[in-house]
Amino acid sequence: MFSKILIANRGEIACRVMETAGSMGVATVAVYSGADAQSKHVTLADEAVRIGGPAPADSYLKGDEIIRAALSTGAQAIHPGYGFLSENPDFVEAVEAAGLIFIGPSASAIRKMGLKDAAKVLMEEAGVPVVPGYHGANQDPEHLFGAADAIGYPVLIKAVAGGGGKGMRLVERPDDFMEALKSAQGEATTAFGNPDVLIEKYIQKPRHIEVQIFGDGSQAVHLFERDCSLQRRHQKVIEEAPAPGMTEEMRAAMGQAGVRAAEAIGYKGAGTVEFIVDGSKGLRPDGFWFMEMNTRLQVEHPVTELITGVDLVEWQLRVAAGENLPAAQEDLSITGHAFEARLYAEDVPKGFLPATGTLTHLQFPKIARADSGVRAGDTISPWYDPMISKVIVHGSTREVALSRLSRALVETQVGGTVTNLAFLGALAAHEGFAKGEVDTDLIGRDLETLVLEPVAAPRHKVAAAMQALDLIDVAPDAGFTLWAPLHRAVELKWQDEICAIDVQVEDQNRQTWTVDGQSVIAEKSQGDWRIDGVVIPETATSGSQISVFDLYGLMFEVVDPLDRAGSAGGDSNVVEAPMPGLVKAVFAEAGQAVAEGDRLAILEAMKMEHALLAARDGVVAEVLAAAGDQVEAGAALVRLEEE
Repeated sequence: MFSKILIANRGEIACRVMETAGSMGVATVAVYSGADAQSKHVTLADEAVRIGGPAPADSYLKGDEIIRAALSTGAQAIHPGYGFLSENPDFVEAVEAAGLIFIGPSASAIRKMGLKDAAKVLMEEAGVPVVPGYHGANQDPEHLFGAADAIGYPVLIKAVAGGGGKGMRLVERPDDFMEALKSAQGEATTAFGNPDVLIEKYIQKPRHIEVQIFGDGSQAVHLFERDCSLQRRHQKVIEEAPAPGMTEEMRAAMGQAGVRAAEAIGYKGAGTVEFIVDGSKGLRPDGFWFMEMNTRLQVEHPVTELITGVDLVEWQLRVAAGENLPAAQEDLSITGHAFEARLYAEDVPKGFLPATGTLTHLQFPKIARADSGVRAGDTISPWYDPMISKVIVHGSTREVALSRLSRALVETQVGGTVTNLAFLGALAAHEGFAKGEVDTDLIGRDLETLVLEPVAAPRHKVAAAMQALDLIDVAPDAGFTLWAPLHRAVELKWQDEICAIDVQVEDQNRQTWTVDGQSVIAEKSQGDWRIDGVVIPETATSGSQISVFDLYGLMFEVVDPLDRAGSAGGDSNVVEAPMPGLVKAVFAEAGQAVAEGDRLAILEAMKMEHALLAARDGVVAEVLAAAGDQVEAGAALVRLEEE
């Protein structure tokens, strides 16, 4: 076994690898960017090496710097985590050329699965079922049009080098094919530098079910399946294992297909074989097809760990160190059910806009496993994915596990930024999802009911006001002046509304509040405050911000009366950056007439591109930013002429 390894990643996966390595007595080396100097993974590691600036291209994607750090610290192997360089065969070869061990598959295996079209041909040869489609080299538009016609509509156009839904278009009619092809090729060229596409039959009521495989370079086993159908824009939201409705016959068929895929390329380490499944007629052995293989550990691997009792990171280290497979197929079994929900800093009502901010409070319930790369006091950076944590639960049955997930999400507390907690809670409570009726279109169909802005009740405002005025822990002699009750007042901002709130502190156990024209009583009984009979939710303060931990978290701002005049208003003529980021493109120029909804600029932040649109019809007065500019939140990018 290794004595020291370097983790070429950051955030929760770096922390996850370090925890297992530490339990095995293996020392760890962290690498970090300029934005991550005080991050959790740096603190957890035995040693840490700074490798560059905050941009991934200047740090976590600099393979030569990472290898240099491994050599200088005496690390024997490099664990890539996922993302960044984890599926880069050139990096694997460079690691091995430096005399180090790459904890993962060979460069050859990664290359064979790197392009979707070539991978599908290889899988067909290995006897793995593949979605009907065209995966050839002829990229002439007329030839592709003919292939789509032969496959039968609806079809999917997919970038061969794609991922995350980029370069993918659904085409339902022949008349729409050419325009969709041009759009997909353009997006693929921008994202991957490769315009080539493949054409696939579009599966009705599709489900995304993947098989966890593990190989030692010659033999492989599978650790059963995960259902990742609950997606938004091709991004996974909640994953579970095993898949609801799975039959033993289909599980065996999918598992064998995954093993064949792994053994066909001499796979070593942890990998995932993803299948698209036709859920329109239930799960059946002839209703699944190979999509792609991820040649790395997956974000959702914890649900597999919880149902099998296997530590996949430990297996990775053991096999990379030269051991054979730690278990035979007959040694593996499923116990219970597990769910994983991805908790992000994002503004869901505003279109899932990624958010930044300092985490002033962070607490997870004991009922859940929380794989997180941040702590209270850490900052969600605009440079990286805004994941806060993975909230993972296990239960004896799917019903029990889902109930635990719902409770865990309710009890998770995040202060300092908006999150998708309420969205995750709504999904966990979704009637169809509870029944196991899942497919990749579920969120899109029911998005309006899943994305509802919370409503702060008077008791929530009183709780925030009590925290703001320091009236929760009231001293026995507080609140009285010459034996008369003390009157206090505070103004709170809830979303865009200013709430004026008054209180009469009658004694240390009773307060009478006036909020929204209503009288609200707060009374202390047996050590707990109750507001109109309901136990006060937990609260936390950071500067002028008050977090009330109910309804998945409500954020209030204490208004300074002296700042009221300065904070009012805002220039509706200015298009501003909603978050810190990189200006990728500007489409406006001075004197140009624009209509409401026209795209004026593209801002890249947190690995996503955000189109900034004109809020009204008008004429561009001036352009205040250029492509390549790094801007802060609120920076003016384009100004329209006064109406």
